[in-house]
Amino acid sequence: MNGHTAQELINQIGKGNLFAISGGRVHLSSEGAVVLKVANGYAVRIVLEDNDTYTVQRVFRNKVKAAAFNVYADEVGEVAYIASCYYNRDFGMAVAS
Repeated sequence: MNGHTAQELINQIGKGNLFAISGGRVHLSSEGAVVLKVANGYAVRIVLEDNDTYTVQRVFRNKVKAAAFNVYADEVGEVAYIASCYYNRDFGMAVAS
């Protein structure tokens, strides 16, 4: 994911969701994923797939805890927000540790 595509993803997430998830902090990983650091070691990682959908992952200290696949652009903001609620919301499919 390049800088232009990352900016487009940030626009799709929306400012309100972005600030609620990470306080506005956005990082672009070396693999090309957008990473939104939540708190206490948790983060939300969003990857653009080849079929123009997103994979949204709940990550704890670089270990994927759960993921939602085939997320469309109009859903990515809500799904990313739910992924950031690691205390009280079920999210995606559990990923083997």
